[in-house]
Amino acid sequence: MLNVEGLTKSYGDLILFDEVSFKINSGERVGLVGRNGYGKTTLFRMITGVEAPDEGNIGIPRNYRIGYVTQHIDFQKNTVLEEGMRGLPPDSAGQHWHVEKILSGLGFSVSDMKRPPQEFSGGFQVRLNLAKVLVSEPDMLLLDEPTNYLDITSIRWIKRFLKTWRRELFLITHDRSFMDDVVTHIVGIYRRKIRKVRGVTGQYYSQIAQEEEIHEKTRLKNERRQKEMERFINRFRAKARLANLVQSRIKQLDKLKTHEKLERFKTLDFRFRNAPFDGKYILQAKHLRFSYMSEAPWLIEDFSTTIGARDRICIIGKNGSGKTTLLRLLAGDLAPNDGEIKWQPNVSAGLFEQTHISTLVPGRTVEEEIQYTHPSLDRQAVRNICGTMMFEGDAALKKISVLSGGEKCRVMLGKLLGTPLNFLLLDEPTNHFDLESTDALLAAVDDFEGAVVMVTHNEMFLHALAERLVVFQGDGITVFEGGYQRFLETVGWQEENTATAAEDRQTGEAAVEGFESRDSGSMSKKTFRQLRSAIISERASLLGPLEEEIAALENTITGSEDRLAELNKEMGAASNKGDSEKIVALSQEIHDCQRRIDESFERMDALSQYLEKKRAEFDERLAELEARKPF
Repeated sequence: MLNVEGLTKSYGDLILFDEVSFKINSGERVGLVGRNGYGKTTLFRMITGVEAPDEGNIGIPRNYRIGYVTQHIDFQKNTVLEEGMRGLPPDSAGQHWHVEKILSGLGFSVSDMKRPPQEFSGGFQVRLNLAKVLVSEPDMLLLDEPTNYLDITSIRWIKRFLKTWRRELFLITHDRSFMDDVVTHIVGIYRRKIRKVRGVTGQYYSQIAQEEEIHEKTRLKNERRQKEMERFINRFRAKARLANLVQSRIKQLDKLKTHEKLERFKTLDFRFRNAPFDGKYILQAKHLRFSYMSEAPWLIEDFSTTIGARDRICIIGKNGSGKTTLLRLLAGDLAPNDGEIKWQPNVSAGLFEQTHISTLVPGRTVEEEIQYTHPSLDRQAVRNICGTMMFEGDAALKKISVLSGGEKCRVMLGKLLGTPLNFLLLDEPTNHFDLESTDALLAAVDDFEGAVVMVTHNEMFLHALAERLVVFQGDGITVFEGGYQRFLETVGWQEENTATAAEDRQTGEAAVEGFESRDSGSMSKKTFRQLRSAIISERASLLGPLEEEIAALENTITGSEDRLAELNKEMGAASNKGDSEKIVALSQEIHDCQRRIDESFERMDALSQYLEKKRAEFDERLAELEARKPF
């Protein structure tokens, strides 16, 4: 349970909270909402003691345990499973099956659990931190954007997990459908105050709208009464016979409560510009194949589809399966190794992809970055786009280097608004957006007259938009003709249709026991050593070159990033001098340099995943052989 009383917090002139109070009672699952920058994460940091309030008190019962997922990495054990077991409470220290269940739900395979935590990507390391918090069974869970590092199957799993959480939960997420499925109450930060509503986000925002409507009607009514009384007082002040009435009006005027006009908040509200397109189809993709390395399995294999002029297609699947790669192939940002893509004439495509945020030039202002999007844009048109993306007035003159991740996403969207489009390709566009901005984006995509292909884990978007799905599942890609609900009802996710994590664990244990029960006398010591040497030699010959190539790519990335930093400095100097020719030349070189970095990262990521997969296979072969060891 949590009791917040008279909480005030500010940073200089920026007031986040002004004497706010609220309670979270036993068993409540509470969603925290508010625009980006309103102090949601700051409130969490004060609850955990990382920051202190300026005034007020946060009451926490004695021995009340709060679980909070941190980005800090401090792994001390040799395997993921052992590290996860560090989170178990003392009275459950040996319950490894509970940890296995949580890890499996968050996307770790049985072989993953045997690997060192340091071998995983940053996203999976944060998942491991999340698993440690979940298995610790705290009295209150504080979860700040828990879906950011999860793929769709893990999001669906943790949603089911949290719906059965019997203690307290305090949740921040930009995924409205996720929040509404989980919470019992909403706590909203608005106008430096906090109000708590029983129910889901729709009920909270409806109450806010009603309160503001009542406030505005009362303000206008009081203004009319004030003017009427002032006219009466001024007109009859000098008339002695009306002196009592005048004094009465003066007293009423003094008592009349003044309602200040509410500050109007800018809300992200925009539409994509539509380019005319008369054709029936945007493109046809035939037998596409793609891999980031020559000797590895295809990441995209034998994929074919046709995209119509008004299609709404969503690409779904686990992280690392190739969704973004497919999107970039369809956008023409990557070239397939085999197959072909036939574009129809007059197609104007716009790609929003997360790594493209790094192509923004730090030394440019928001206005300058959008200005360079299209030569036809005049300054007024650029300013209009800036305002639409909530960079009004002097905010349009902010340097890219000082913007938050969410603000940079808005700049990238602003760049798309600068050019008329009839084909929109979006990769996880809701990341870094608050609920209001996510709603605005959904409306803009829905209103867009052209074709849309989107990679997303947001099930609200899937239910609202998808008319066809490209599904990465198992070892292949399938095209599902129909919406997301129909997919869930007729096909579904394999992880949800097969055995539970506990059953997988039992199966694995039975397999190990089977190996151990085999007749070890059937293998001689010499044969064992020969087999073991052969596996080790094969592992070295395959994995060694992969490790060398990954190291070479790391050097390439480091060198390119150093060069990019130099180019950005040159761009800043050129911008200050107004050297347009230099700016154009540097822009192209920066773009090429960033593309090399992005492609090297993607290739390195693919190589790393393939390396991890092969390393796990060799480890399993060695473990299997070790179980049959004759001595």
